[in-house]
Amino acid sequence: MSDNSSLLTAEARERVGKGSSRELRRNGLVPAVIYGDKKAPVSIAVSRKEVTKRIFDGGFMTTTFTIEVGKDKYMVLPKDYQLDPVRDFVMHVDFLRISAKSTVTVAVPVHFINDEICPGIKQGGVLNIVRHEVEFNCPANAIPDSITVDLANVEVGESIHISAVDVPAKVTPVISDRDFTIATIAAPAGMKSEQDEAEDAAETTEEEGGAEE
Repeated sequence: MSDNSSLLTAEARERVGKGSSRELRRNGLVPAVIYGDKKAPVSIAVSRKEVTKRIFDGGFMTTTFTIEVGKDKYMVLPKDYQLDPVRDFVMHVDFLRISAKSTVTVAVPVHFINDEICPGIKQGGVLNIVRHEVEFNCPANAIPDSITVDLANVEVGESIHISAVDVPAKVTPVISDRDFTIATIAAPAGMKSEQDEAEDAAETTEEEGGAEE
């Protein structure tokens, strides 16, 4: 689960706009905003070094943070961030204000285990990942870092649906009207052609047998 004790310190931004944002970035800070919970947005600046590390360490979007701005504290969940398209450093972060009782929608990464013993892969099948992330509705204080798909018993041609995945209590998929596919073990090209040839041969035999009658 996400580490709810994660702390970020920030300073309030009195000025907003492109000029102010550029000045913040020159000083090693990233402009950010805290919004939501039917309250006025709060413009802040956070350490670019600290935020960048947390983003690239992974799990940033599923981690709740306490942001300290002077004497004020805000419980938040990252909702979006922008990277410079050329230099790949953080330009801006949006945080959603939440409470312990909040329910949030989060894209949770999918992790696969036991691929080394998966019978379908051993036979030459290929893991075809349909969804690298799955969106869930979760309690803000119980966001899973990831969901795990066990490939130990998956054969060639089989699909793994969301119903086969263990998820924590009170965590529900946003897509609720169907048992959607997360991944499949696709047959390799060679196996497909062999199957097709066998099917063609069987059909030919049936046709020849019918002709003799």
